[in-house]
Amino acid sequence: MARVPAMASTVVNRIRTSPRTLARHYRSRRQHPTAELLPQPHPWVRALGLMAVVLLGAWLGLLIVGNVRVPVGPMNTTMTLRPSLTGGTKINVSPLGALELNTHHAPVRLDVNVDQLDPVRAQALVDHPERLSGLQDEVARDVQHGTLDLALRSCVAVVSGATALGLAVYRRPRRALAAGGTALALLMASGATAYATWNPDSVLEPKYSGLLSSAPSLVGNARSIVTEFDVYQKELARLVTNVTKLYDVTSTLPAYQPDPTTIRVLHVSDIHLNPASWKIIASLVQQYKVNVIVDTGDTMDHGTAAENGFLDPIADLGAPYVWVRGNHDSNLTQRYLERMKNVHVLDNGKAETIGGLRFAGTGDPQFTPDRSNKPGADASEQLAGDRLASALNDQKTAGTPVDVAMVHEPSAAREVDGTVPLVLCGHLHHEGDEILKYGTRLRMEGSTGGSGLRALEHKYPAPIEASILYFDRDSRRLQAWDAIKLGGLGETTAEVSRHLPDDNKPGATPTTPTPSAPSPSAP
Repeated sequence: MARVPAMASTVVNRIRTSPRTLARHYRSRRQHPTAELLPQPHPWVRALGLMAVVLLGAWLGLLIVGNVRVPVGPMNTTMTLRPSLTGGTKINVSPLGALELNTHHAPVRLDVNVDQLDPVRAQALVDHPERLSGLQDEVARDVQHGTLDLALRSCVAVVSGATALGLAVYRRPRRALAAGGTALALLMASGATAYATWNPDSVLEPKYSGLLSSAPSLVGNARSIVTEFDVYQKELARLVTNVTKLYDVTSTLPAYQPDPTTIRVLHVSDIHLNPASWKIIASLVQQYKVNVIVDTGDTMDHGTAAENGFLDPIADLGAPYVWVRGNHDSNLTQRYLERMKNVHVLDNGKAETIGGLRFAGTGDPQFTPDRSNKPGADASEQLAGDRLASALNDQKTAGTPVDVAMVHEPSAAREVDGTVPLVLCGHLHHEGDEILKYGTRLRMEGSTGGSGLRALEHKYPAPIEASILYFDRDSRRLQAWDAIKLGGLGETTAEVSRHLPDDNKPGATPTTPTPSAPSPSAP
């Protein structure tokens, strides 16, 4: 019996020592970590890494949300801050090019994109030129408001972008906040530098690029352009009205007096984006009681969508507007005009009766807004003229002869000789009149826009030209025309001269139309 207590004591001792035995066994099997010396990154390496994260995050933030849309005067613009080594301001005027201003020196550049001209605000300036006197203050207020809004958005964009990228890279809130704080400090330092180096006179010394590179020689000193254009536009409108009234009262050409039933057609051409043209055309329509306006093309300069708003005043000119495409007008321009009320677009020999006359025309086969000469240009113009001549013969065969044909280039106009009494064209920016071989009269109009941006390419500014054509309502034949010439940019002269066809001069014997010559069939 003495063994029982001894065995019990042994069991108890084993139970007591089992945990320690298991622990020693576990420790003996576990692998002990080995002490290693990991190289820690140098402080300046970490600083450079943080700076890279800050700059990349700030740039991404600006790229995503750092822009504002701001109306500046009659224009809609988009303002954006961009990283830059030189600073300054860049104004993009699509599609004409850009101009750069040395406004400040800082690691950020202000980009201003002129998106489009607001037709309502622009028309308000045209209708009320006295508002131009306060336009400078209005533009300054708009720019100031847009800049403040852009600064606030840019702060949010820069801090948010740097913080978000810091959190994604470091996965530590403290490091992410450090990145955001550093971005904010850099932006504030850039703003302080831009403010300290701000140069308000930089607007007087812009650097032009693209098509705007010729602007200094065309428009002169930026200090006086608004004032001078205001005076110029008002003087032209005044001259048109006063000279027309004077001409009506004291005309020295009594040989032809148009009666109230005479059809009066205003021929314009090559407006080339000159906004003053619309006021002049509207004045002529009112003073001469015009029945129809015909435009033989190059109304635009580059045919872009950004230019389409320039065409909107056509709807309010007070007379039907008949138009053919010029080589500066695109198909995009044509489609825009086709959707406008009271506009009649003629192309591919299409004929319409408007205001008592039957018109037919075709658009220019070329689109060369850069004034380049494409291979085969002459052949394409002749082909377009041949096709129009074929369409005119078809109209005559159908018993609906055309009274007036319209093209843009004179070379195409010559191809319709003998198929129509009168063909109108433009393109060469000077007025001309010619009787072709088979009796068709070719009337070429000058530039009603004074050659647009190219007004001062030569020694003297190009004049603004238009014509009033008088047609007998019964015979639908041309009876007379008034050639109107206004002084070009910066000039305030006006000249109106009346011309009579030979068969309508005093003592002339009325002649019958010359028999039509056969036209080559269009391929």
